Amino acid sequence: MSMEQHPVSAEIAATAARLVVEEGLEYGPAKRRAVKQLGLGKHAPLPSNDELEDEVRDYLALFCADTQPQELLALRELAAQWMERLGEFRPHLCGAVWRGTATRLNNIHLQLYCDDSKAAEIALINMSVDYETGETTGPRGEAVQVLSFAAPCRALQESVTIAMTILDYDDQRGALKRDARGRSERGDLAALRKLMLEQAE
Repeated sequence: MSMEQHPVSAEIAATAARLVVEEGLEYGPAKRRAVKQLGLGKHAPLPSNDELEDEVRDYLALFCADTQPQELLALRELAAQWMERLGEFRPHLCGAVWRGTATRLNNIHLQLYCDDSKAAEIALINMSVDYETGETTGPRGEAVQVLSFAAPCRALQESVTIAMTILDYDDQRGALKRDARGRSERGDLAALRKLMLEQAE
């Protein structure tokens, strides 16, 4: 916990971190649920995503040190397989699997950069993948398409949801900019393989 962090915000972060790890929630929903669980009002000071991620890492180190590294590696290996298959769409991995905080409950989040979102759908159809379509907010605040499907993960002996956000080719230019702590928000297949090598050491 940083010195400047508000005590209520720290409490929210700790509660939200447990929800992220134990239930696989994304950060936004976890913070909202934590506020509700703690009986706080809607004006409660929410922790930043960096503060929440610090709490998630602490929680994983305390309670999941025996299982989380293997689960993360299994998810990264599965992500790498799909990034290879979808190579023509310049896939980048983001979210908890990229940041190293994922457990078996997390989805794999890929971002594909292609001029024609239909091309990604056609690729999945050609691979006989049964997918669902949805929407999320893109980097410029616009609605962008998300294709989701369940992929079998042999190492975990269960299916993992892969969610692919379809972005414009031009969005790739800002894709590798770093956050306030100098960490990249996403990485391509070469960057993922490098992370996996580091994790194996």
